[in-house]
Amino acid sequence: MYELLEKINSPEDLRALPENQLEQLCAELRAYIIECCSVNPGHLASSLGAVELIVGFHYVFDSPSDKIVFDVGHQAYAHKILTGRRERFGTLRTAGGLSGFPSPAESPWDAFAAGHSSTSISAALGLAEAAKLQGLERKVVALIGDGALTGGLAFEGLNNAGSSLADILVLLNDNNQSIDGNLGGMHNYLLRITTSARYNRFKEKVWNKLGDSRFRAFLQRWTKSLKSWFVKQSGGDLFESLGFRYFGPIDGNDIQSVVTNLRKLRKLDGPRVLHCCTVKGKGYAPAENDPVVWHAPGRFDPATGERKASARPAARYQDVFGAVLCELADADPRVVGITPAMASGCGMTAFARRFPDRFFDVGIEEEHAATFSAGLAAGGLRPFCNIYSSFSQRAYDQIIHDIALQRLPVVLCFDRAGLVGEDGATHQGAFDLAAYRSIPDTVISAPRNETELRHLMYTALKQERGPFIIRYPRGCGEGSAWENVPFEELPVGEAVTLKEGTEVAVIGTGPAVNRALEAAEEFGDKVGVYYFRFVKPLDEETLSTLVSRYRALVTVEDGCILGGLFGAVSEFVCSRGAGIPVHPVGIGDAFVLHDSQSGQRAACGLDRESLVKTLREILS
Repeated sequence: MYELLEKINSPEDLRALPENQLEQLCAELRAYIIECCSVNPGHLASSLGAVELIVGFHYVFDSPSDKIVFDVGHQAYAHKILTGRRERFGTLRTAGGLSGFPSPAESPWDAFAAGHSSTSISAALGLAEAAKLQGLERKVVALIGDGALTGGLAFEGLNNAGSSLADILVLLNDNNQSIDGNLGGMHNYLLRITTSARYNRFKEKVWNKLGDSRFRAFLQRWTKSLKSWFVKQSGGDLFESLGFRYFGPIDGNDIQSVVTNLRKLRKLDGPRVLHCCTVKGKGYAPAENDPVVWHAPGRFDPATGERKASARPAARYQDVFGAVLCELADADPRVVGITPAMASGCGMTAFARRFPDRFFDVGIEEEHAATFSAGLAAGGLRPFCNIYSSFSQRAYDQIIHDIALQRLPVVLCFDRAGLVGEDGATHQGAFDLAAYRSIPDTVISAPRNETELRHLMYTALKQERGPFIIRYPRGCGEGSAWENVPFEELPVGEAVTLKEGTEVAVIGTGPAVNRALEAAEEFGDKVGVYYFRFVKPLDEETLSTLVSRYRALVTVEDGCILGGLFGAVSEFVCSRGAGIPVHPVGIGDAFVLHDSQSGQRAACGLDRESLVKTLREILS
């Protein structure tokens, strides 16, 4: 079945193939990716669409000496398979297996780690300048999608690279998609280029005439003014104005076209862009027909395309958020929803359908999402800005400077907070509690179940000052009854007693407190459990009582220990000179690698069994 693929253990083997076999190799790569991802889920559609670009790079360029830098990394599966990891590809995103993203620790062919978007051009520029300063003959390629190109960092990289005259090639993988459909000015701009054939017909004729002759430089200078005019007609002047030579668009799923153009561009120097039009999900009809669902489809039958959805014990937090947001918007016309390109992932698709004029998908622009939300709030609206916890790190300055400093009533909902599972270290929502706890005039909350999320969203809407942060995990809730429950405004900064005790008090936040409560039942009245739904402001009155009543405190949080709930409680105890020990349970001072969420929680001591062991040790 994999006649060619089984013979390739490195790009050197690939380069030994005759060019007329590359199309067959691409087909085998797609079949292998589909086969493996059907039983071990991953990011499917993106990788299927980029097969020819990756095969073309490794066929034309001398990797790993020449470098390819992936943006996000969703499209890198063919790269992993071709660079000596074919036999381990089935371990993708599992404990001890391959990372779902490029990782230099994993392979010398992975030039730069990537999990968040829009980083490739800046990183590739750094690699190119490093090679120049060291006198290395090295080509550097950045592979970036049109969705990632909307990110501000991509434009910063383009601006710097164009003015530097660095030897960098940008492969623009234009498939009209990020995770959801692309929106905005950049999307429309690229669409205008790809639908204007005038300049491309002219340029193709020039390429054919130029060949590899020594008159190339003279002819290029001669045609520069004419080319500039044609580029302006097609829209490619944006890249040209930034200092890049623009080529394309070409069919990025035609391996012969990809190889031909890469060979020509490899001989050139300086900043240049090759615009490649591809199809997300290419070669697999279900993924081509619905690239949003098949971005990460879970397990499926490769023959029929039938997805094998797992039974859910409860509603997902993202779905609860989306439903409650619709309820709030029905009752209050000031409510608006904002997302940086994660409408389906954060549960906003229903809101977008019901309130299209009050829904804003700003593209992969977390910084803009935060400041745009601040502007909406300053204008009298009540924005709910939903950002994945790890992605919110990009908007840190905007949250401080544009929202908190002005005390604007922006509700920041951090989805995927805590341990996220198979996506691994780049996506763990581990740092939000510690990062935002130091910001003045900021409320930070973490619901322990679906009902609490509902009430916290309502409570946030009732506040006249902000920001108000609500963090909640990836996946299903606890199964609490939340639908049609009357809204309740919760007292901000007030903790809840879940269980009284006599010797050790467990202070927990978010769903982790539920596991602590289960563990505490093993010890009768010796262990008390207290739910701090607000990490800021901290319930100091309750803390004072606990310090005086118990001989030890245990903090439990689905976030980094340093600076989070443990930091808040320890600071309070220290400032009071109480001398009571505080034992932390949470994410330690290390990046958590890919595994299932349950496996990660067990490794961090956050599952019931680990908490029982911890409490037993403290009590003894």
